[in-house]
Amino acid sequence: MKVFVIGSGGREHSICTALTRFHDHSISIFCAEGNAGISSIAQTVPIKADDIDGLIEYARENEIDLTFVGGETSLVAGIVDRFIEAGLRIVGPTAAAARLEGSKVFSKEFMRRNDIPTAGFEIANSVDEAKSILKENFSNRGSVIKADGLAAGKGVVVCGSLAEALEAVDSLESIAGQAACTQILIEERLTGEEVSLLLFSDGKSFRLMPTVRDHKRLLDGDQGPNTGGMGTVCSDDLIDARTLSLLEETVVKPTLEGAEHEGFPFKGVLFIGLMMTDKGPMVLEYNVRFGDPETQSLMMRLDTPLLDIFQAIDSETLGDLNVNWKRGASATVVLAAAGYPQAPQKGDVISGLASIVQSDDLRIFHAGTALRGDGSFITSGGRVLAVSALGSNLGDALERAYEAARRISFDGMQYRRDIGL
Repeated sequence: MKVFVIGSGGREHSICTALTRFHDHSISIFCAEGNAGISSIAQTVPIKADDIDGLIEYARENEIDLTFVGGETSLVAGIVDRFIEAGLRIVGPTAAAARLEGSKVFSKEFMRRNDIPTAGFEIANSVDEAKSILKENFSNRGSVIKADGLAAGKGVVVCGSLAEALEAVDSLESIAGQAACTQILIEERLTGEEVSLLLFSDGKSFRLMPTVRDHKRLLDGDQGPNTGGMGTVCSDDLIDARTLSLLEETVVKPTLEGAEHEGFPFKGVLFIGLMMTDKGPMVLEYNVRFGDPETQSLMMRLDTPLLDIFQAIDSETLGDLNVNWKRGASATVVLAAAGYPQAPQKGDVISGLASIVQSDDLRIFHAGTALRGDGSFITSGGRVLAVSALGSNLGDALERAYEAARRISFDGMQYRRDIGL
């Protein structure tokens, strides 16, 4: 069977690795564009994820059986709709369903319509209107300023004062881009612990994944600028069984039922970002795909063939499939380039990879890497590698991940030393 994975990061490397785990000889993987690590297990294809015409042409010419989309940009642009129109099988949400991530305003209004617990919010259509709302309603409390559209993780600013919020509104367009800021979302700032709940859905049935927690800030102690994610932990201890059951009834089912009722049944992977407040769980955001580096930790624990899950989503038979997860916990530590996230340094030789014996309990997933002519790996992006480990408990997983991380080096390498703490 030929499977086409769209994307080029650590998320896609972990997906390709999971696809091969149970199907070494019965599956051929193609990845656009892929990266240096992915090239060892899949045929990389020099087509960008937003070149939908090129991807369709490649899938047709190479008789691809099933395509899976890693990132949000092409999903929001309608790649699923286009593949289906071309008679090609693909796993992921339609453009209508992808609005849950593509427009924060649409997402919050969807939550309001479907009685899904979330922070209070107001919508502004201009900078001046946003400032008026802040002065009138948020002068004595914290707020969160969000660009409506996709902004590569740069469109959210958490503010502790009115002055910070006004400054965030003024700078939002330069940070997130003009296209993302046609509307501005102003939210009540919530306090509590963040956790992520992901699930597979075929539009009729769903299967929950283990809960995950990301570490967004660059530096230890949650200091420094926001990043795409510096590490994750995946443990059943993050949410107790009672709270998980509550989330199913108050968040998961209303979301999927609301999507179906509004005419866009959700098929694919849904990521629900949550804040566990003293008033109960609140939804922060939806993502319509796997997160990065959440996926790396999740794939370490997956104990059902990933291809079986993708095929069940495609055929709408997920309700007949048991999705199993390994006991214990997993952890991921991201190794980032010097200058990340502002201006990542590229071209530095990566040392130590050959000394690490990889297994189902320890994996090095490539993100921003490239190969030199002599066969050595060099840095080519901000988040360079993700070291993921499986353990009998979270402490064991973290110890394995950090032991491996310490054996890798490149000029200016930076990583957090408090993931999971």
